[in-house]
Amino acid sequence: MFKEFIIVGIGSFFGGGMRLLVSRGMQAIAILPFPFGTFLVNITGCLLFGFISGLPSNGAYLSPTTKLLLTTGFCGGFTTFSTFMGESAILMRGNSFTHLVFYLSASLAIGMLAMLAGHWAAKMV
Repeated sequence: MFKEFIIVGIGSFFGGGMRLLVSRGMQAIAILPFPFGTFLVNITGCLLFGFISGLPSNGAYLSPTTKLLLTTGFCGGFTTFSTFMGESAILMRGNSFTHLVFYLSASLAIGMLAMLAGHWAAKMV
Protein backbone atom coordinates (compact mmCIF):
# COMPACT_ATOMS: atom_id res chain seq x y z
CA MET A 1 0.00 0.00 0.00
CA PHE A 2 2.80 2.44 0.85
CA LYS A 3 4.47 1.78 -2.52
CA GLU A 4 1.24 2.68 -4.35
CA PHE A 5 0.86 5.77 -2.18
CA ILE A 6 4.34 6.98 -3.22
CA ILE A 7 3.72 6.15 -6.89
CA VAL A 8 0.44 8.09 -6.94
CA GLY A 9 2.10 10.97 -5.06
CA ILE A 10 4.89 11.21 -7.62
CA GLY A 11 2.40 11.18 -10.51
CA SER A 12 0.24 13.78 -8.75
CA PHE A 13 3.24 16.04 -8.23
CA PHE A 14 4.02 16.12 -11.95
CA GLY A 15 0.35 16.24 -12.98
CA GLY A 16 -0.32 19.22 -10.72
CA GLY A 17 2.77 20.99 -12.02
CA MET A 18 1.72 20.42 -15.62
CA ARG A 19 -1.77 21.66 -14.81
CA LEU A 20 -0.31 24.93 -13.60
CA LEU A 21 1.91 25.33 -16.67
CA VAL A 22 -0.78 24.49 -19.23
CA SER A 23 -3.49 26.48 -17.47
CA ARG A 24 -1.41 29.61 -17.02
CA GLY A 25 0.04 29.33 -20.51
CA MET A 26 -3.40 29.15 -22.09
CA GLN A 27 -4.76 32.01 -19.99
CA ALA A 28 -1.79 34.16 -20.98
CA ILE A 29 -2.70 33.90 -24.67
CA ALA A 30 -6.51 33.85 -24.32
CA ILE A 31 -8.34 36.89 -25.61
CA LEU A 32 -11.78 35.93 -24.30
CA PRO A 33 -12.85 35.77 -20.64
CA PHE A 34 -13.30 31.99 -20.82
CA PRO A 35 -11.27 29.56 -18.69
CA PHE A 36 -9.48 28.01 -21.68
CA GLY A 37 -6.63 26.71 -19.53
CA THR A 38 -8.88 24.68 -17.24
CA PHE A 39 -10.98 23.57 -20.20
CA LEU A 40 -7.91 22.33 -22.07
CA VAL A 41 -6.53 20.59 -18.98
CA ASN A 42 -9.84 18.83 -18.31
CA ILE A 43 -10.36 17.65 -21.88
CA THR A 44 -6.73 16.60 -22.33
CA GLY A 45 -6.79 14.81 -18.98
CA CYS A 46 -9.93 12.90 -20.01
CA LEU A 47 -8.36 11.90 -23.33
CA LEU A 48 -5.16 10.73 -21.63
CA PHE A 49 -7.00 8.93 -18.81
CA GLY A 50 -9.30 7.23 -21.32
CA PHE A 51 -6.40 6.11 -23.50
CA ILE A 52 -4.31 4.74 -20.64
CA SER A 53 -7.20 3.04 -18.85
CA GLY A 54 -8.41 1.63 -22.18
CA LEU A 55 -5.15 -0.24 -22.80
CA PRO A 56 -5.30 -3.98 -22.13
CA SER A 57 -4.88 -4.90 -18.47
CA ASN A 58 -2.55 -7.80 -19.25
CA GLY A 59 0.53 -5.57 -18.92
CA ALA A 60 1.44 -5.84 -22.61
CA TYR A 61 1.67 -2.05 -22.97
CA LEU A 62 1.95 -0.75 -19.42
CA SER A 63 2.50 -2.47 -16.11
CA PRO A 64 -0.23 -2.04 -13.48
CA THR A 65 2.18 0.19 -11.54
CA THR A 66 2.75 2.46 -14.54
CA LYS A 67 -1.00 2.63 -15.18
CA LEU A 68 -1.50 3.67 -11.54
CA LEU A 69 1.24 6.30 -11.85
CA LEU A 70 -0.26 7.76 -15.02
CA THR A 71 -4.01 7.54 -14.29
CA THR A 72 -4.59 8.01 -10.57
CA GLY A 73 -1.30 9.86 -10.14
CA PHE A 74 -0.58 12.08 -13.14
CA CYS A 75 -4.11 12.47 -14.51
CA GLY A 76 -5.52 12.78 -10.99
CA GLY A 77 -3.07 15.58 -10.23
CA PHE A 78 -3.53 17.12 -13.67
CA THR A 79 -7.30 17.12 -13.32
CA THR A 80 -9.77 15.34 -11.05
CA PHE A 81 -12.28 15.79 -13.85
CA SER A 82 -10.58 12.92 -15.71
CA THR A 83 -11.11 10.62 -12.74
CA PHE A 84 -14.74 11.76 -12.49
CA MET A 85 -15.29 10.97 -16.16
CA GLY A 86 -13.40 7.66 -15.86
CA GLU A 87 -15.64 6.53 -13.02
CA SER A 88 -18.69 7.64 -14.99
CA ALA A 89 -17.52 5.59 -17.97
CA ILE A 90 -17.17 2.52 -15.73
CA LEU A 91 -20.79 2.96 -14.60
CA MET A 92 -21.91 3.38 -18.21
CA ARG A 93 -19.98 0.32 -19.44
CA GLY A 94 -21.53 -1.67 -16.60
CA ASN A 95 -25.01 -0.57 -17.71
CA SER A 96 -25.53 1.13 -14.34
CA PHE A 97 -27.40 4.02 -15.92
CA THR A 98 -29.39 4.93 -12.80
CA HIS A 99 -26.17 5.16 -10.80
CA LEU A 100 -24.52 7.09 -13.65
CA VAL A 101 -27.25 9.73 -13.79
CA PHE A 102 -27.24 10.06 -10.01
CA TYR A 103 -23.43 10.30 -9.85
CA LEU A 104 -23.24 12.93 -12.59
CA SER A 105 -26.11 15.10 -11.41
CA ALA A 106 -25.36 14.81 -7.69
CA SER A 107 -21.65 15.50 -8.20
CA LEU A 108 -22.34 18.64 -10.19
CA ALA A 109 -25.21 19.96 -8.07
CA ILE A 110 -23.79 19.12 -4.64
CA GLY A 111 -20.30 20.12 -5.76
CA MET A 112 -21.58 23.57 -6.74
CA LEU A 113 -23.51 23.89 -3.47
CA ALA A 114 -20.39 22.88 -1.52
CA MET A 115 -18.33 25.47 -3.41
CA LEU A 116 -20.89 28.18 -2.61
CA ALA A 117 -21.06 27.06 1.04
CA GLY A 118 -17.26 27.23 1.24
CA HIS A 119 -17.28 30.75 -0.20
CA TRP A 120 -20.01 31.75 2.27
CA ALA A 121 -18.05 30.26 5.19
CA ALA A 122 -14.92 32.12 4.11
CA LYS A 123 -16.83 35.42 4.17
CA MET A 124 -17.84 34.68 7.76
CA VAL A 125 -14.21 34.53 8.88
